[in-house]
Amino acid sequence: MHRASGWNIALALVAGAVLAVMIDWNSLLARHSSPLFASWTAHGIGVLASLALVTLLPVRTAAAQAIPEGRWPLWSYLGGIPGAFTVLLAAITVNSALGLAGTLALMLIGQMVFGIAADAFGILGLRRVLPDRRDICAIALVLCGSIVIILARS
Repeated sequence: MHRASGWNIALALVAGAVLAVMIDWNSLLARHSSPLFASWTAHGIGVLASLALVTLLPVRTAAAQAIPEGRWPLWSYLGGIPGAFTVLLAAITVNSALGLAGTLALMLIGQMVFGIAADAFGILGLRRVLPDRRDICAIALVLCGSIVIILARS
């Protein structure tokens, strides 16, 4: 298994911050309209932003990973569906007592649990990797931190 590079860690941290901004802005829009309208608007603007990125950036860079053999599965086109639900559900919960921090904390737990389950069972065609004690400890620590965040707000 490859070790994560500093560049990839920085990109993941930026993606997390951008995700938090996206969820906050979509929730603000939902507060003034509806969660469904906010989800539609977010994805419409996302299409425009994606078209601009495709136009401005090269499709493949030298740093890109090697192209895997074979054709990609058809279900891989469906990534926008969970994205729409993420925006919709987060728009509801951010505008509740959970707020942005509580919502992001619980979303992180959901992502970690699904990620470990996906690795353990090879869900979505992933290579099977069983969780170890560090994975379980990481989830427990994030869960404890999330509980503190949520209880501190109530």
